[in-house]
Amino acid sequence: MLPSLRTVRFMRIHDVRARRSADEFPRSEHLAAKIAEVAADPVAVDPQTAEMVCHRIIDNAAVSAASVIRRPVTVAREQALAHPVQRGARVFGVPGSYATEWAAWANGVAVRELDFHDTFLAADYSHPGDNIPPLVAVAQRLDVRGADLIRGLATAYEIQIDLVKGICLHEHKIDHVAHLGPSVAAGIGTMLRLDVETIYHAVGQALHLTTATRQSRKGLISSWKAFAPAFAGKIAIEAVDRAMRGEGSPAPIWEGEDGVIAWLLGGPEHTYRVPLPEPGEPKRAILDSYTKEHSAEYQSQAPIDLARRLRERIGDLEQIATIVLYTSHHTHYVIGTGSGDPQKFDPDASRETLDHSLPYIFAVALQDGSWHYERSYAPERAHRPDTVDLWHKICTVEDPEWTHRYHSNDPTEKAFGARAEVTLKNGEVISDELAVADAHPLGARPFARQQYVSKFTALADGIVDPAEQQRFLSAVDSLADLKGGALGALNVLVDPRVLDQAPVVPSGIFR
Repeated sequence: MLPSLRTVRFMRIHDVRARRSADEFPRSEHLAAKIAEVAADPVAVDPQTAEMVCHRIIDNAAVSAASVIRRPVTVAREQALAHPVQRGARVFGVPGSYATEWAAWANGVAVRELDFHDTFLAADYSHPGDNIPPLVAVAQRLDVRGADLIRGLATAYEIQIDLVKGICLHEHKIDHVAHLGPSVAAGIGTMLRLDVETIYHAVGQALHLTTATRQSRKGLISSWKAFAPAFAGKIAIEAVDRAMRGEGSPAPIWEGEDGVIAWLLGGPEHTYRVPLPEPGEPKRAILDSYTKEHSAEYQSQAPIDLARRLRERIGDLEQIATIVLYTSHHTHYVIGTGSGDPQKFDPDASRETLDHSLPYIFAVALQDGSWHYERSYAPERAHRPDTVDLWHKICTVEDPEWTHRYHSNDPTEKAFGARAEVTLKNGEVISDELAVADAHPLGARPFARQQYVSKFTALADGIVDPAEQQRFLSAVDSLADLKGGALGALNVLVDPRVLDQAPVVPSGIFR
């Protein structure tokens, strides 16, 4: 059962639409003000939420370890290391103290590079674990207590997930990090116990500066996909800093006549309905999110598990004539053949593009019976003739029932899976379906503490010394009790011999 089913949440639905400058629209009604009020609410964090925050910190460290010598992560780390300071934040894998926003940048890229951490899908997409690097960096810079970091992360997850439930960005080709900037700003506001006025301006600035098009996730997808959320976190830190110094923001940022809704989203006639907790209501949205067992776009998680299950029934894969995956609108158009992207069938495509190709992912999972964050994307793997042949036999079709389940507000009905129809050359049809991934809270093997720890130790094996692994896990276990100045313990040091294997990258402006 999903944790969120165990406790009734009292959420108020806020109607959000564009307003003319001449309208009487008090600031207290602005969505940014309502978010600021939620962030400033001193409500306690319930134990389930606090526990899940710790699990997600472990999850982020796991995927950061696995990505630590990949080129984008190396570039971001080199940029951060060019900004040493006496009092700042930690950069994943290395000792020392670095400028807060640059540490958040480097750590954000490490977390996002492999598309391997937590997710929440509703009206839009999100990876709410992207909130963790900027909040941890600020907490380290300002000697925040562990309990306040947990409070801040509970808010950040709440705001991003609530925005994802209420406002669809991708329909208008706006990248989903536009929900991340405001959530980071709100989370930092909670963590630092800032007032409503300051958080309001920080949220407005963060949204204004983190809206971008979805081309970063379309066609020939580049490494910017990993940098985009790190950029949003970095910008949000700077927005909070300016707001703390008394600087204002464009307002009303969502509802203004020339604001985000009017010109980037649904336009003057559209009303969005955004749920936010009532005053005094615990922030529990993190419990609605879910992590990944496989390093691939979330909507491919259940299909990977489905492919592993199907391969035994099919037997000789050479006998496959066609495979049709019936799935949701989002899956069909984002990672399926509904996208119309020829790059999704190109063996020379980037890892980021293959990560968003359900036909490729399903073909490899069907052949290998497994999925690996490196081997499954290797160029030689993508070029295997039998893989290319099978890959081109796979297509996706939108099924209204799967689209309905994708958007359902009932957690027991909500699904991100697919139904596969495999037609063999002799005409036989083999069908199977899977609604949610095995690792999903309602799946066959839901992730709990043991799975998060196992994911970390497996991905950190050979990269982080076992003693350092255990030191980090112990620090996370005691996070709620860590005093100010002790959060540097959340940084994981990587074996220097591993870092020596990182690619050599050219120098830039920051030496």
